[in-house]
Formats: sequence, C-alpha cells, structure tokens
Amino acid sequence: MFFRYFANHSVISEDGKVIVSETQDGISGFVKLIKFNINSQKYGCILWIAVHPSFRRKGIASNLTNAGIDYLKNLNAQAVFASTQIRNIAAQATLSKAVFRKVGFLGLWHIFGWRVLSFYRDIWYAPGEVVFIHIS
Repeated sequence: MFFRYFANHSVISEDGKVIVSETQDGISGFVKLIKFNINSQKYGCILWIAVHPSFRRKGIASNLTNAGIDYLKNLNAQAVFASTQIRNIAAQATLSKAVFRKVGFLGLWHIFGWRVLSFYRDIWYAPGEVVFIHIS
C-alpha cells in the first residue's frame, strides 16, 4: 500500500523526474528526483527510492540511485543530496554504497549559509530525517 501510494503520487506529479525500474512482472522500483537552485547554483535531490518488497536485495535500489545521480549531474547539479528517515537502515546503506555521506546542519550551513532553510523546504525535509550529500 505504501509503495503504491508514493509510486502513484510520483508518477502523476509534475514536479521533478521519475526513473522507473521494470521487470517482466511490472514496475519493480522507482526513484523520484528534483532539481532546485539556491544562490544561483543548481542542485539535485533524490527524494524517494522505493523498491517493491518482492524485488528487494537484487541491486535495484543501487541501480536507481546511480541513475538518479547521473541524471542530476547531467543537468549540471553542483551537488546531489538525498534524505531518508533515520530508522531506514536499508536506504542509508544504499546511499552509502553510492558514495553519499551524512551531512548535518552545520555542514549544510557551510554550503548554503542562511539559505539552508530554503534547502530544507526544497527537499521536503521532515523531522526524523538524515540528509546525505553525494561525494564525487
């Protein structure tokens, strides 16, 4: 149910880009991407990575994450961010494999200055989330 809600919302939303992973049996997963500007700099964010439970632990999340990074970098994103719930260990492991590192408020302040609040708004940050930055 949860997967279906976010998959439907992502596909019908005009915001951002969705990359889908398909198998013979249908959609196995997707990644939702957005781009945004702060201080005239282009950035990208992986908002959601979702893999249907039947297809987990097969590298689909890693493939989608890497495709998302490539897509956003090709749009000249200076940096790519991601966020996930602090308790989502699987997502954190996927991001770590894709060379993302946790970045706290002070690290984000160093990048964005007082516009860090715009960053949090742009990535739809919610309490209990951890932010990551892709290390090129």
